[in-house]
Amino acid sequence: MSASFGPTSSPFTRAVVNSMRRIYPESLADKSFDNTGLLLEAPLNHARRQRNSVLLTIDLTKAVADEAIARKHSVVVAYHPIIFRGLKSLTFNDTQQQSLLRLAQEGISVYSPHTAVDATPGGMGDWLCDIVTGAITSSSSNPEVIPSSSKLYSAPTYPQPGPVSFSSASAIPHIKSTLHPSPPPIPAGLEDAGMGRLVTFNDPQPLTTIIDNIARGVGSPGGIPVAIPQSATVNTIMIRTVGVCPGSGSSILLKGVSQIPDLLFTGEMSHHETLFAVENGSVVIALAHSNTERGYLRAVMKEKLEEALKQEWESSRKEGLKAGAAEMKEAYEDAECAVHISEKDRDPFGIMIRRM
Repeated sequence: MSASFGPTSSPFTRAVVNSMRRIYPESLADKSFDNTGLLLEAPLNHARRQRNSVLLTIDLTKAVADEAIARKHSVVVAYHPIIFRGLKSLTFNDTQQQSLLRLAQEGISVYSPHTAVDATPGGMGDWLCDIVTGAITSSSSNPEVIPSSSKLYSAPTYPQPGPVSFSSASAIPHIKSTLHPSPPPIPAGLEDAGMGRLVTFNDPQPLTTIIDNIARGVGSPGGIPVAIPQSATVNTIMIRTVGVCPGSGSSILLKGVSQIPDLLFTGEMSHHETLFAVENGSVVIALAHSNTERGYLRAVMKEKLEEALKQEWESSRKEGLKAGAAEMKEAYEDAECAVHISEKDRDPFGIMIRRM
């Protein structure tokens, strides 16, 4: 049998993978624990092609998989890897494996960039710095509300960042550095790559100012979890340095640093690590793991991927049509190229506010 008839993913899927690798080089990911790259390569079904579209999400949940299937996307770009450790089987007994099997059946591939996004200059770490300094604000779109019959607490809300605006002129004067630079070799032009960022303000700033910046940047969540030293109050604390890390940041913000920053801004931190930071005079803001990540998809990644993908797909189409492969002619003739943000993606934790 000719090799041209062997299993293959769609040309558009390959264009998406190439684009993501160019924007967020996989070599920058922390491979000591992470699992990044093309995690599910679904075969092309010529009789039932998917749309030339991508769905961006933080987590690939059953609800997101349903969304991708209903909208006939070709690729799900899930920031968090749905396959994190080695699998010994693929069955319907595990809900995540169910999603993978269903997506493969529908011809939908899955790509995960994870820590490559954290380390890349202009990635998630730098976006959090822009939030802290007030350069980025996000209007809150309608937060998802789950009905509650509780008489003591409101229904849980899940922040959903709306349209974003960026203005370097509005940022508090500061310098920014990388906490843990990536080891060589580093791709040209990405010399500042690495895990974690440190913002150093020219002048100390009130903690309340930074909290307001964070709230506006991530979509005004229903509450801001903050840990402060017992000898201080929120209104009296001044902040000169801020360590930022999306997701779970303790290993980046507390280990291997010469001095703990005045403020640690991350998604989650363990009880004992938080106590350690607070007892050393620092403040911790932990918004729930993916609330420090989700807004980046809308604020930065969508536009970056759209621009790179349009160029990549146009180039691939020209080469494919020129090559004249009959079985791929219909796929290459489709000029559609779109990137969408998941409407179902959300952090597992919502906030229920006590009724007054």
